[in-house]
Amino acid sequence: MNRYAASAAVAALMALAAPAMAQNIIVVAHGQANDPFWSVVKNGAALAGEHTGATVDFRAPEIFDMVAMSQLIDAAVNQQPDGLVVSIPDPDALGPSIRRAVEAGIPVISMNSGADVAADLGARLHVGQSEYDAGVAAGERLAELGGTKGICVNQEVGNVSLDQRCAGFAEGFGNPVNVIPTQNDPTEVQARVRAALESDPEVDTVLGLGASLVGEPTVAAVQALGRDDVLIASFDLSAGFLEAVSEGRAAFAIDQQQYLQGYLPVTFLALHAQYGLMPGGDVPSGPNLVMQEAAGQVIELSAQGIR
Repeated sequence: MNRYAASAAVAALMALAAPAMAQNIIVVAHGQANDPFWSVVKNGAALAGEHTGATVDFRAPEIFDMVAMSQLIDAAVNQQPDGLVVSIPDPDALGPSIRRAVEAGIPVISMNSGADVAADLGARLHVGQSEYDAGVAAGERLAELGGTKGICVNQEVGNVSLDQRCAGFAEGFGNPVNVIPTQNDPTEVQARVRAALESDPEVDTVLGLGASLVGEPTVAAVQALGRDDVLIASFDLSAGFLEAVSEGRAAFAIDQQQYLQGYLPVTFLALHAQYGLMPGGDVPSGPNLVMQEAAGQVIELSAQGIR
């Protein structure tokens, strides 16, 4: 090898060994500030930034507000990041802003909500679970456990993904289901669930759409009434709800592994910016039903903000 070729080889090796140029990834989520679910997503995104060297800016409105969220996406587009991660709870409200990002040449990956519309809006792929299918799985399991009449407690009315969960639950359950709308307030949830059970003693099944904000107060409401016959399940995980599952006070939790929903899109976008790499399709992060025998194993991880 002549000295010019040797110099070129050394330069190439040095380039491979050198730290990658930091990428700027912006994440815009719809999660409300008081919802512990989204802190887990944020933790996953932050770890992906550490692993890839990317700068990760995680943004969300204080409350469930699609106007505010669309403005956050527009502001992100103006900054021309190397990649944009978005959740899509309302495609009609957020679609124009997401298309604006795509038209600006910014790679977009959706996560958590919007699997059925992400491709049409120009997203490269989606990381999450099919909310309808997860609802169906929950309904089928609750019916197998003996449920005959249910309520679905929706703490974020207007979020299409939560509507899909309730619709899937009704389909899989195959028995009467009423949707109980509430605010994102555990105290109100507990009162509304208790009122629903008191007004209709035939209700024997409750599906919550968030473990800490709905699942835990539902367990409290059922215990206050002494209704040991009521089956309780909830989407997502919290240490408190997992303890209820482990102790037999709740039937199961539905884990969509939201840590992956934060981690994987940031990782994919950083790799795309550096190497042009991108998975060829959507990545399902769930659902997984966490039953009594497994609940104890993930309580500590939930408390740490990982599960």
